[in-house]
Amino acid sequence: MARLIRRILLAMLVVFVVLPVLVILLYRVVPPPGTPLMLWREASADFRWVPMSEMSANAARAVVVSEDQTFCAHNGIDWRQMNKVLDEFRETGRPSRGASTITMQLARNLYLPPSRSILRKAVEIPLALGLELLVPKRRILELYLNVVEMGDGIYGVEAAAQRHFGKPASGLTRTEAARLAAILPNPLDRNPARPSGEVGRRAQEIARDIPRLTHLFSCFET
Repeated sequence: MARLIRRILLAMLVVFVVLPVLVILLYRVVPPPGTPLMLWREASADFRWVPMSEMSANAARAVVVSEDQTFCAHNGIDWRQMNKVLDEFRETGRPSRGASTITMQLARNLYLPPSRSILRKAVEIPLALGLELLVPKRRILELYLNVVEMGDGIYGVEAAAQRHFGKPASGLTRTEAARLAAILPNPLDRNPARPSGEVGRRAQEIARDIPRLTHLFSCFET
């Protein structure tokens, strides 16, 4: 019995610790071939990897302003925001906002199937912490910009720029990058090329804030 328990514990160690660490280290240097979400959608994915150096700086700045203004300061989790959401959930039974950082979103996109469950969130948090421990901030953002869903079958900034604006990500203006960021986190219901009033207003806010919040970009711009 003791030998069986040791084998089970060893198998759990490999599955839940060793394999995730190896995959994280692999993606530190190698572009991912795809994500579980791409497979789940059961449709051809428009996924075009490009290094961050070949993207307009507006792309990275826009998603940080829109999605995670503490990106350069946190360790993968925005604990203050997380506590606020948990308090609201305890009081009302339903939080009005999310608390996912860019790193948490990347962990979800890279490693986990699409679902909404406490179990997935419980796995997402240690994966995000592992990413921050093993991968530089700039690489985390580069991975995110390449795999984030930005429309029906559209993944990453390069594919989104080509499909929505007819140009490579390197040519995105501040306004175009802001529109792409404004469709997150509901890219299937929003169109950056023909933004609704809500998306248009949000894009204007993001574009206005980019030159005002340059201190948010210190960890990925040199």
